[in-house]
Amino acid sequence: MNYKLPQLPYSPDELSPIISKETVGYHYGKHEQTYIDNLNKLIKGTKFEDMPLEEIIKTSTGALFNNASQAWNHIFYFFGLSPQGGGEPTGVLRLAIEDAFDSVENFIQQMKEAGGKLFGSGWVWLVKDTNDKLSIVSTSNADNPMREGYMPIMCIDVWEHAYYLDYQNKRAEYLDKIWDIVNWDIVCRRFLQKFSHTK
Repeated sequence: MNYKLPQLPYSPDELSPIISKETVGYHYGKHEQTYIDNLNKLIKGTKFEDMPLEEIIKTSTGALFNNASQAWNHIFYFFGLSPQGGGEPTGVLRLAIEDAFDSVENFIQQMKEAGGKLFGSGWVWLVKDTNDKLSIVSTSNADNPMREGYMPIMCIDVWEHAYYLDYQNKRAEYLDKIWDIVNWDIVCRRFLQKFSHTK
C-alpha cells in the first residue's frame, strides 16, 4: 500500500482569514506530505505494509507510529474544517454535546481551555466511547485517542505550526477563531458512524 496526500475539499485560500493560504500550504501541503512520505518509507517491506492506517496507529511504536498518527491526525483535522463552517451543531450531535457538557457554549469553552492548557505540541479531541458518550481528550505530540479505545469525532491541532504564521504566540486567539470554520456536518457524520476504533 502506498499512502497519498488526499486533496482537500476546498482551495488553500478559502479558510482565510482564520487560517491563511500560506499556513494551509506549509501545514498540509508540506508538513503532512512529509509525514506521508516517511510513512511509506517506514512500512515498505514490513508487516505494516498492507495494514489500514488506523491499525498501524494502534499497533506500532517509535518513528512509524509518529508518522502514521500525524498523517492521520492532520487529514482528520483539515477535513473537519470548511469555508462554509461555523455556527453551532444541530440535531443528534447537539443533543449529545448538551448531554455531556450541559451546553454547546460550555463544550466550546472546555475545548478552548484544554487547548490553552496543553503544554508544548499536541491535539485536543472530541471523542466518543462505545456508548456514544462524548468527552474531551488532550494528547501530546503525535498521540491519538484511538490508542485508548476512543473514537475521534473532531480535533484541534495545537502544534505551533498550526497557527504561528497567522497568530504568532497567541494560541488563545487561534482557539477562539477556529470555531468559525468547523464543519459541523462532518463532525455530525463522524458521530453517527458505528463505533470502530476500539483499543
